Amino acid sequence: MKCMFCKGIMEETTTIHAVEVDGRIIIIKNVPCKKCTLCGEIVYSGVTLKKLEQLINAVKNALTEVAIVNYTDKVA
Repeated sequence: MKCMFCKGIMEETTTIHAVEVDGRIIIIKNVPCKKCTLCGEIVYSGVTLKKLEQLINAVKNALTEVAIVNYTDKVA
């Protein structure tokens, strides 16, 4: 697969996904993705996006300002 921005090579790896929800920061480690070896662009599969959404919804009401979760620990 080639990067849609720079035409570099996309390789399978993992990344850290961070999002802010209602003033809280959620950090999800070890998220599977394809990452461009040239520009660093990240692409998630549809399955990964759905699981990220589920994780974010599960954690967003935690009584903390910052939550750090491991993707591989929380996804069946």
